[in-house]
Amino acid sequence: MTQLAIALAIGLGAIGPGIGIGIAAGQAFSAIGRNPEAAPTIQTNLILGLAFAEAIAIYALLVALLIKFIP
Repeated sequence: MTQLAIALAIGLGAIGPGIGIGIAAGQAFSAIGRNPEAAPTIQTNLILGLAFAEAIAIYALLVALLIKFIP
């Protein structure tokens, strides 16, 4: 039972940020292609947003580890 909970925590916790990172990067590349002068501003905001999205995946990993090692 706990293996299922661990798999769901890691699996669902990685799918959301993965999709979000892909969409954000695609939109940023599209915006830079339309307006190259705004690239530094777009890139700064993109990196900040990707860091927040990646933090969600790390939280999901933490939850999975808590499920596994705390009885």
